[in-house]
Parts: sequence; structure tokens; C-alpha cells
Amino acid sequence: LISSPICDIEVPERLSASYEQLQFYHLVERCVHVPAREGTEEEILLVHSSEHLEVAKSTQTMDEEELKRVSGNYDAFFFHPNTYRCARLAVGATLQLVDSVMLGKVCNGMALVRPPGHHSQRNAANGFCLFNNVAIAAEYAKLKYSLQRILIVDWDVHHGQGTQYIFEEDPSVLYFSWHRYEHQEFWPSLKESDYDAVGLGKGKGYNINLPWNKVGMGNSDYLAAFFHVLLPMAFEFDPELVLVSSGYDSGIGDPEGQMNATPEVFAHLTHLLMQLANGKLCVILEGGYHLKSLSESVCMTVKALLRDPIPQVTGEMAPSLSAIESIQNVRAAHKPYWKWLIYEDTSFLHNLSTESHLPKKTNTNPSTDHEDKITNNNEAAKIERFLELHMRNILFPVPPIRTATTQSKASAYLLPAPVCVVKEMDKNEVEALASDFYADLVKEDKTLHSLGSMLAILDKILKKEVCNGITDSPTASASVGVALRYSVHFGFQRVLCIFVGDMQIVPNTQDGKVLVINICEKEQSGTMSSKHFISLNWKEDADRSDFFSAVLGFILPVAYSYQPDLIVIAVGPNRSIGISGISLLFGLLQGLAESRILAVIE
Repeated sequence: LISSPICDIEVPERLSASYEQLQFYHLVERCVHVPAREGTEEEILLVHSSEHLEVAKSTQTMDEEELKRVSGNYDAFFFHPNTYRCARLAVGATLQLVDSVMLGKVCNGMALVRPPGHHSQRNAANGFCLFNNVAIAAEYAKLKYSLQRILIVDWDVHHGQGTQYIFEEDPSVLYFSWHRYEHQEFWPSLKESDYDAVGLGKGKGYNINLPWNKVGMGNSDYLAAFFHVLLPMAFEFDPELVLVSSGYDSGIGDPEGQMNATPEVFAHLTHLLMQLANGKLCVILEGGYHLKSLSESVCMTVKALLRDPIPQVTGEMAPSLSAIESIQNVRAAHKPYWKWLIYEDTSFLHNLSTESHLPKKTNTNPSTDHEDKITNNNEAAKIERFLELHMRNILFPVPPIRTATTQSKASAYLLPAPVCVVKEMDKNEVEALASDFYADLVKEDKTLHSLGSMLAILDKILKKEVCNGITDSPTASASVGVALRYSVHFGFQRVLCIFVGDMQIVPNTQDGKVLVINICEKEQSGTMSSKHFISLNWKEDADRSDFFSAVLGFILPVAYSYQPDLIVIAVGPNRSIGISGISLLFGLLQGLAESRILAVIE
């Protein structure tokens, strides 16, 4: 047995524990198995030098002393006689996944591989990484499929400096990394891991570093980074393929990251990325060293890839001051390169810093090392118990039917999944309900006649027999008023209602159980004044990047803060947003309310 204390956390159990947890949740049987293969030398040479490849090949026949000597040339890396073959398998498995996605054999997928890759550089192994799996995949996809725009999202807790170095002059690859940085005190402790490293030459603006300067970042910080930095840039970039360097050492309990993000947030991040590149998404495992946190986070990622409804994000939804500082600094650094940042006010950023000026604490007593290890083991066990209970609390049975309608003509271009046609509610029952509870809303026969469809679908959503549904109505606003009152009467405490188009808004928001966002071209006279009523006046000729800024920078953060139990969307006449914009809004919002969405189209 050849081992090294340098790499004692990068163990085979990282894969076996993840796979066993996928089996436990019956997720493996719902996926297409893509056979692995070894990456070829030609594929490895797309990124790495021939000298690096030859050194790696030569280690296969070395004894332990020779392996130690060669490993000593690199930072945080140790060779084993099987390392070269394992690394080639990691490359090949990643490329097999890219082929399957690009050829349309699967919509998306995840490659559970080790060793990881994002620290590996053209001519050097580094940080457990021999070959840069994701960088090779990007070059391979560009060459084989003539892709011109690839997005790499690196949510590992360490900076993927290898990937940055490889693509920092390449405008065809947009690289985003968040990472524990602590003002350059955390490994790899590089100046070029800071927010002002935006790329070089033609690649300026295409390298996005979001440094976390404090530990303890949580779900709200990660979502804020997506809403206010990554997603607006990604939609403006418009990638043809998305690759994720998926390190789960940014999750709770990890000894490397020391962050507080719980597993379900990775499902939300995955869901948001699935709205890009027509859903072409390849998730490649990088780090993750707390086995329970890793395996549960892998499962949440796969559930999102399978388009399962995902649990509500838990915890406080306001990002920390340190996270806000980092986000603002990134936006300021990238202002010259992105349209959506053109009106960004950065004048307040001078000398903004949360950097501590306290002296660093150092452990000068070697005898405390053993005590530290015991403390770490106790902490890991505590996190494991917490996660066991947490996952039991947040997971829920998936409704047997994804999408319901009573007639499918309206659903074709908004909900691409196959729809289930349900029977309308009995006419007499509808009339009785209307006269008893909704007489002030239902003033026209045409509204009454359309309620049978809407209430039948809504009833199935509320009873969790279907995830979501779509119907049409000649008077969408009145129908939605009925739906909102019906949902609150059913017991829902927070219903998010979004009106798109010029409609007369009818719901009561005074009790806080309904939050209304009205997206219209002209401001309506006599609309209510309430903190639970928000009006966005949207002109038809507004710039596309402005639309992304409004949805990602305002509507989504508000929706996530509100944490609705149900979302009702009314699409009316004189819309200032086109079908593609409405469809994107639907897609993004399906990450909320366990995918419970009712769409009413006028």
C-alpha cells in the first residue's frame, strides 16, 4: 500500500459512498449508464504538454521511493502506480458524457470521476489533479462539435487555477470560479485568484473569480453569486454547452471548505444552469471530502438533472456582508466587458473591505495536533447526524404526474414535457363555488365557464397529484383571483403571483399570504399600494440584457426570499415580454415551491 498524508482525504470512498447514496434514493436506475473509457494521449494533449504526459506515463513502473521523488516536484500531489490509468479513465469518462450530451443521447449528465482535475496545469500536476478533465472536455467539444461558446462553472471551494491558466486568453470559454480565498491566505494562495483577474488579451472579461474572504458561506451567499454575477453574464454569453467543475467541498461539514451550504442548494444551482445552452449540461466531480455531505449533494444534483421537483432552500435568504462585498467587487471589475453592467454604479466601492487586521493565529504546540484531530472527527460525526435529519425533513414524494392541462394547445410552447389531460370540474360544482365564494370575482359567464378547467388542475396541484399545470381563460386576471383565494383557503401561507401583460389586478395582498409581481408595459391606475404588490413597467423595445437583469437581479431574489408554497402565473394581452422570455421565467421559477406552478394563459 502506497499512501501519502498529503492526499489522505482524496480516497476511493468518495465515489463508492456517492454511488451507494444514489442507489439508496433509486436514482441510478433512472439514469442512462454511459460506459467509461480511457482518454487517449491525443485527447490529453489538447490541453497538456507532451513532457507532462511522459512524466505521468513513467510513474506506472516506479517504486515507492521514485514515486515520492517525482511527486515532490509538485504542490499537494502524490503519484501511485495506478494514478496514470485512473486519470486517463477520468478524462475518458468525462468525454463520453460530453459526446452523449452533444449527440442528443441524453439531455444532461454527471461524471463521478477521480482524480479531480481543475488544479492541473498544462505542464504540472497540482492539488490532487493530474489531468484537467473539464479543460480537456472544453477543448474536445470545441474541436469535435465546432462549438464557439462554452461556459465552465467551478463551484469547488478551491480556485481552479489550472483551468484559469489554460483559458485566460480564450474568449470562447467563459470561466467562473468561486473559492475560499481569505485575502490570499487560503490555498492555492495566488494573487491571480482574486476578483481583479479578469483574463488576458482577447480573454479579458471571460475569467470571473469570486473570492470568499470568510468561511461559513451558506445557501443565500451561493444563490446571490448566481443571481448577481454568474447568471446575467452566462445569459449574455449564451453558451452552447455548460460544464461544471463540481466540487462539493463547498458544502457543509467539509474539512477543506468550512462552509455552511446544505445539499439542496446544489440542486437549485444545477436547475438554474439547466436553463442555459438548451439544457446541455455536464457535471464533472472535483472535490468533496466529507462523505455524507458529498454523497447527499451528489444526489441532489442528480435529482435536479432528472428534473425532479427540488426542496425549498433552507436557512436565512439574506447574503452576508462579506459575500456582498465580493459580489460588488466582481461586478466593478467586469463592468467594462458586459452590457448588463453598463449602468453599474461603482463609486461607493473605494476601500470597501472586510479584511481582518488582527494578527494571524498560529499553532506553536505540536502536541495539540492529536487533540485537533479528535475535535475534527467529533465535528464530522455531528455534521453527519445533522445531515441525516436534515435530508429526512426536506425530501418529499415526487407527484406521479409532471404537468397537467385540460386542453393541450396552450401548453405546447411553454411546457415542453408531455402533459396529462385531466377532466374538468363538474359545472354545477363550479357554479356553487362561484356563488358562495367568488361572486365578486366572477361577473361574466365566460369567466365562469373557464373555471372548471382551472380549478380541476389547481386541485390536483394542491393535493400533490401533479407538479404543475396550464390552462387558458378568456379573463385570466379574474381566474387567477379565484385561484389565489382557493389556494389560501386550502391552507397555503405564501403564494407568489406573477402577472405578465396588461390586466386588471384583483387579488388581495394585505394579509401577506399573496405576493404579486406585475410585469406590464404601462402602469395601471388605481393599483394597490402594498409591500406585497410590486409593479415592473416593461417596454416592448427594452434591451434583452435588461430583461435578464430584471429577472435574475430582482424577480428571482425576491421569489427566493419569499419562499412560496405555490406560484401562479397569469399571461395576458399586450405582453411586453416575448414567448422565449416567458418560457425562461417559467423555467427559472420551477426551482421554487417544489415546482408547484399554475399557469393561466389569456
